[in-house]
Amino acid sequence: MNTYWMQAPEGLVLVDTLRTPTDARQALARIRATGRPVAAILLTHVHPDHVGGAGVFHRAFPRAPIYASEASAEAMREDARGLYALTRSLPGSGFPEKLTYPTRVFRAGATLTIAGMTVRTIEFPDAESDAATVYYQPGSRSLFPGDLLGNRVTPALLEGHSCGWLVQLDRLRTSSLGAGTAYPGHGAPAPARDLITRQQTYIKHFRGLVKPTVAKDSPAGPHVTDAERRAVIAAMRRAYPGHPPVASLPTLMEENVKAVAAEIASTGSAGLPRVCR
Repeated sequence: MNTYWMQAPEGLVLVDTLRTPTDARQALARIRATGRPVAAILLTHVHPDHVGGAGVFHRAFPRAPIYASEASAEAMREDARGLYALTRSLPGSGFPEKLTYPTRVFRAGATLTIAGMTVRTIEFPDAESDAATVYYQPGSRSLFPGDLLGNRVTPALLEGHSCGWLVQLDRLRTSSLGAGTAYPGHGAPAPARDLITRQQTYIKHFRGLVKPTVAKDSPAGPHVTDAERRAVIAAMRRAYPGHPPVASLPTLMEENVKAVAAEIASTGSAGLPRVCR
């Protein structure tokens, strides 16, 4: 997982806060070495590995507002999918018992002036996560997509929006936001258009492997057998060797198969956007 900071006239603007206070303290030491204060914190989405360290940064820089979209702020407080409790239950997770919540909430599509710098925002819901904000800094053409984009990692498809994710990636590709360098939530920065292509290719490959497992003439119909699940995972590992998981969940790949299988079985192919067929 990554955290980034941008140089602004009035200080540093931090993007995402890592999973645990321990992670955040390590990043904080590097930030302090710059000699500049954190003037603001931006949250791309509310998955545990992006919000868990917020308390450390808030205590270190209490005057720095924590920004999130209305949708993300609501999702963080509701945690409808129980992701925070699940993360806390994992052995050695280190995830905090209490979260630090956004202090500045903005509407979808807002253009923000933060620490003397302009930052554009755009929402990409129902993709990698239920709610997500991409931040774009026009001066440097820097794109901060959170987990909408990753670089050579195994993504989390747990929320069952693989088709929506493909649609939103098409939307990102055709926007001016996709023209510069992307700083993904996981993996190294790269040209945004390259990462969009790689992310779409991965998701399409995964869906292509899962789709036959829920076909009417498959061994268990809409239910994925253990053998089918193992075959999908093995094929993805052969195609994408050395791609570390973005989540600490040990069964991430198994859960990905389960979520995408349920998604495909429930929607069928009629009326699907072209990018999802």
